Amino acid sequence: MSRIGKQPVKLANGLEAKLEGNKLIIKKGQDTKEIDTKGVVKVNIDGDTITFEPINENKFSKAMWGTIRALCNNAIIGLTKGFEKKLEINGVGYRAAVKGNVLELQLGFSHPINYEIPTGITVTVEKNIITVKGTDKQQVGQVAAEIRSFRKPEPYKGKGIKYVDERIIRKAGKTAKK
Repeated sequence: MSRIGKQPVKLANGLEAKLEGNKLIIKKGQDTKEIDTKGVVKVNIDGDTITFEPINENKFSKAMWGTIRALCNNAIIGLTKGFEKKLEINGVGYRAAVKGNVLELQLGFSHPINYEIPTGITVTVEKNIITVKGTDKQQVGQVAAEIRSFRKPEPYKGKGIKYVDERIIRKAGKTAKK
């Protein structure tokens, strides 16, 4: 039994859900999120409560039960509150700026890195903090990971791009010979 799959999902005010074939569609105004149930999970919409149960007792159906419930819950949270990740830039001369639809990063290379911001994501920069916001949890995490991958933090001085809540384990450098 899936502990996550058993829990019902509550729809927030202003959200509506409907089932079209194997797709669960959650809508708020113009924003819509589609979740493909792959035909292995039964979805019951009862007022403002959505429940899930596996159609058969095979391994794939049981595995997808909790997954689809979690995707539905993330879509509801994304449409109501949204998701955000914060990245911190450390290093002398390292800086970032948003110019239209492009995030321009100067990270100690001989050239600036221009990262095109995908649709549905907003990126803001304040001093040395880059904030990535959006309604899709997976897309926000992916964009933050791609930005971080341009210059991962190094363990000696801590220079690079790291998540705000990330702890970098520092190493001792060379010691002078006596």
